Amino acid sequence: MTPTDRPERPLEHHVLDPATEELLATVPSTTVAEVDAAVVRAKEARRVWAALAPADRARGLRRFAAAVDAEAGELARLEVREAGHTLAGARWEAANVRDLLDYAAGGVERLTGRQIPVPGGIDVTLLEPLGVVGVIAPWNFPMPIAAWGFAPALAAGNAVLLKPAETTPLTVLRLARIALDAGLPEHLLQVLPGAGAVTGDARRTEPT
Repeated sequence: MTPTDRPERPLEHHVLDPATEELLATVPSTTVAEVDAAVVRAKEARRVWAALAPADRARGLRRFAAAVDAEAGELARLEVREAGHTLAGARWEAANVRDLLDYAAGGVERLTGRQIPVPGGIDVTLLEPLGVVGVIAPWNFPMPIAAWGFAPALAAGNAVLLKPAETTPLTVLRLARIALDAGLPEHLLQVLPGAGAVTGDARRTEPT
């Protein structure tokens, strides 16, 4: 089989319990074209999100944090099954996601610029969102490491595309649903499961 004959990606990925090898879920794999489409959706969601007053973004993140707290038990049990963690450790991870969101919410209204004196005037610097941020989360601590990336990015007014490890996509997929249910704009936090050689390496030719 030549490189050009290879399929672009497997159509789906099987998520297994590492302790029992039981099939937990079958998750569709994201294609390069689907990554491009997700970027377009994220750009639109980011415009809505970044245009909000800082206090409104902070309130949205606090709602997200409260919703994570309310579902911490479910998230922990899911993390145990897909990542093989202890239940106590997984509960800490869910609580850490909540705390990261609360911490990021507290910083939204403090993302201020600076005025630097220069000869003949002042130099004004403003902090603005980057646009669409890509976050890649590993398999070993899927929930908190993902939140280390998406919480500050959302706080700063960005949209996030999150690529989880192939073996542990379930908790972050659930977090994206919780974010939507908590009132964050649709497509602001998108999870793109798939192979690293396809989804993780995807590049857009257009600026975001």
